[in-house]
Amino acid sequence: MAKLDRLLALVHALSETPEGLTLDEMAVRLGVNRRTAERMRDIIARHFDLEELADDRRKRFLIRDSLRRVYTRPTAAEVAALQAEVDGRTLAGQAVRAEQLASLLAKVKGALDGREKRRLDPDLDALARLQRTMVTAGPIATVAPETVTVIQSAILAGRCVEFHYATEERPEPRWRRVIPYGLVHGPLTYLLGKMPGRDDQPVYFRLDRMTQAMISETLGCAPHDWDIDAWLAESFAVWRDEKHDVVLRVPSSSAARSRGWRFHRLQQIEELTDGGLCIRFTTGGMRELAEHLFTWGGELVIEGPDALVEVMRERIDAAATMLPGTNPRPILSQQPTTGAA
Repeated sequence: MAKLDRLLALVHALSETPEGLTLDEMAVRLGVNRRTAERMRDIIARHFDLEELADDRRKRFLIRDSLRRVYTRPTAAEVAALQAEVDGRTLAGQAVRAEQLASLLAKVKGALDGREKRRLDPDLDALARLQRTMVTAGPIATVAPETVTVIQSAILAGRCVEFHYATEERPEPRWRRVIPYGLVHGPLTYLLGKMPGRDDQPVYFRLDRMTQAMISETLGCAPHDWDIDAWLAESFAVWRDEKHDVVLRVPSSSAARSRGWRFHRLQQIEELTDGGLCIRFTTGGMRELAEHLFTWGGELVIEGPDALVEVMRERIDAAATMLPGTNPRPILSQQPTTGAA
């Protein structure tokens, strides 16, 4: 480990010297020749902001900032990734999340000094210009920024949230008071809430359907043993219904693709003797699962449950009505339970 020991010693020496070190001084300190000291300097320059000073005809080198600053300074790739996320959220109409991330981005950039900005700007411009977060088809919903602020403040204060809530089936808003069990972000943003004093499961409330949100005087917070990740894993996506044991059989021709695909966060994969796969998981949300499996048409077979098979038949019938020459007709299907009853 002698080479590593010398390299670390040189890093500390360059960060502790106020006037800098020449290559000859580095070589003397480490007991190596000038060429070795030069190679070590080049390695350090790849990972640290090594400053070069002119001293007559000699060059001196030093690490200006503390070593802690070196490891907490963002890279151009990190700043560009955050910028792409801000732009993607903005284009997707997720204004609240975009504003929060934009505020974080401004703080990150504001913490850089002039020298750091000059160092980052060329790479940042190139990466930001040619890097995007894809905006896919989906719902467009406007959420008032103060709604998110109220919910987050209620979570921190350990209090309920009060608001008026409307649905597509009931457009007339009704007053609600719920214990905040969490915020779930995606194409739509949901408050996961539970009515106080009831044994019901938490339900979803779309933030874009809320008005007059305020922090309640009533105390209420999620239990300490509440696991939001475990709760979310009980359903395929947002819609919640009875949980079923799902079994999907993938032929060998599609096995390679399915190995790199996540059908469910708790899925189990079994290798079959014919080269295919058997994928198992337990979840609710059969309609959303069926609609997702449309993208796998011809590449897997639904072995069970019967509920999923039946929902898939309904969705196939509904999809057939979109073809030219057919008459659209209502298709009966289970209703999602994504909000308050």
